[in-house]
Amino acid sequence: MKGIYILLISVKKNINIKIGSLGYITFKKGLYAYVGSAQNSIESRVKRHLSKNKKKYWHIDYLLLNRNVNIVDIFYKKNSNKSYEDRFANKLMKTGKPIINFGSSDSKCKSHLFKIKNRDIINRLVGLNVLRLS
Repeated sequence: MKGIYILLISVKKNINIKIGSLGYITFKKGLYAYVGSAQNSIESRVKRHLSKNKKKYWHIDYLLLNRNVNIVDIFYKKNSNKSYEDRFANKLMKTGKPIINFGSSDSKCKSHLFKIKNRDIINRLVGLNVLRLS
């Protein structure tokens, strides 16, 4: 299934970690939303994100491999149009705090990772389904 997804991520305590070429970034305790796309298989991409046994390739890998970080929910929308990834990132930009340049090297957006106050912001994005973590 092709489409876009949003990972709802919990950072359990303030952490400062090196994110590839971005250098060290401080992540405050709280919730974050990461917008990504999968042009081949959302299922495979999400499975990779959930794995703790992987090489660090994308910015999100550096964050997710930290022991104080975990994915608490996954939202997705089936769609073959990659532009939805930027649409959702731009919507999150209006209410979330962007982590500048994170995950957006192939995009015109400032970021694809946002610190958010609560999950309600994601619930307001139209047409998203929840992928159950079981």
